Amino acid sequence: MNSEQLGKFRAMLEEMRRDIVSDVEQTISEMTDHQFNTPDITDRATLESDRSFELRLRSREQHLLEKINEAIARIDSGTYGICEDCEEEIGLKRLEARPVATHCIDCKIKQEQREKNIGR
Repeated sequence: MNSEQLGKFRAMLEEMRRDIVSDVEQTISEMTDHQFNTPDITDRATLESDRSFELRLRSREQHLLEKINEAIARIDSGTYGICEDCEEEIGLKRLEARPVATHCIDCKIKQEQREKNIGR
């Protein structure tokens, strides 16, 4: 992968990171600004359900943020775009679709098949 492509992926990853951080800051702001002293029990339950859902989303984003930071570290170390299993290059189309990918499509399919077979 050439330096121009690496720069493109770094910019993509950094934008993803900024978006997540912005979403988290917005969620924190909204949760601290809203008063949840709703006298109606149904309204309170709905608010709590929405809040719980929002926190689950943020938890998933936290996991994605870790993957983004790891991908940026791989760019810095020169290992970005190399499959962790077979050490072949990960296809550009795959990286464009999932810039945090650590496995080529063939190794990822094999990994998912193994996981599926373990769950049986």
